[in-house]
Amino acid sequence: MSPGNTVTLVGNLTRDPELRFTPSGAANVQFGLAVNRRWQNRQTNEWEEAVSFFNVIAWREMAENVSASLGKGQRVIVTGRLEQRSWETQDGEKRSVVEVVADEIGPSLRWATAEVTKTDRRSDDDGGGGGGRPAPNEPPPYDEEPF
Repeated sequence: MSPGNTVTLVGNLTRDPELRFTPSGAANVQFGLAVNRRWQNRQTNEWEEAVSFFNVIAWREMAENVSASLGKGQRVIVTGRLEQRSWETQDGEKRSVVEVVADEIGPSLRWATAEVTKTDRRSDDDGGGGGGRPAPNEPPPYDEEPF
């Protein structure tokens, strides 16, 4: 991961995670994240708020864990990288979106508790190891137990 393209977001899921599988069997999950910013207007002394919305993508075991663990409205912390994706519609229009490709996702414990259950690791022959999608020319994730 490039040190210049790291983002950490804290927000609430706007929809339930949507789990899908690539033709080769790699799991991926997508969900929306709403990040609120609240401040007091010094001129009016009233509270103001702005909301930013992000699409988050996670891969492999992390995708399956997110799908099994998180739901709409839950508060999470996401660390990952920004990635731009472009495509052309059937009408020939060019589209582009910037998404967060997650390296880590966890529940926010500021206003909630969580129970952590370690999952069994998959063997390397079925695509296991690491939750984020490797960047081009990035070495595969190292094989280390997280706990």
